[in-house]
Amino acid sequence: MSATLLPPLPPPEPAAAPAARLALKTDGTSRGLLDGAWWPRSRDLLSELPSLTDVLDPLWGRITRIAVNPEHWPVIPRKVPVDGHIVKVGWFTPEIDPHKLLLLSYGTGRWDLLIIPPETGAESAARLMAAASDYDGPPLTASALIAADVARHGVSATDEPRDPDEAWEDEGGAAVSAAVPQQGGPPGRASRLIVDM
Repeated sequence: MSATLLPPLPPPEPAAAPAARLALKTDGTSRGLLDGAWWPRSRDLLSELPSLTDVLDPLWGRITRIAVNPEHWPVIPRKVPVDGHIVKVGWFTPEIDPHKLLLLSYGTGRWDLLIIPPETGAESAARLMAAASDYDGPPLTASALIAADVARHGVSATDEPRDPDEAWEDEGGAAVSAAVPQQGGPPGRASRLIVDM
């Protein structure tokens, strides 16, 4: 009996992390309460933050700290290793909107992003990304922007139509008066959009 020896297989190449799904206001756009929107693929900050900082570091300077509200994040790591440095993570319950991510870049500035829930359907996410990055109307908080989109389009995060009683309960029994801009926005308004669906 003879044995056949095969050459060893080459080591597998590491799979590249998918690009961040992100929409940012352009430099000329008024700041308002939000600087854009981020649509993570999961609620795992440890795996989601590296792809976000890969995009933002060259644009805004090295991101050194972030802060979130823990309401929608099951685990909040204190430190996240990203491309050659560490991002410190903090959480604040009453001070930060549950649908907002606060980013700090040492010596450069602060940015606030709408966090679109990972389970949000593509159609709703596209509307929210456009609204957060192009919107010039009255300033809306991140949660108000999401609530206004749900009230206007009558769909939940997964783009499924909702029962009117369910919508009434989610809104606290009162109509949401915030307005969400129509898709498209005024001509000449462009936002940097990086979306990988």
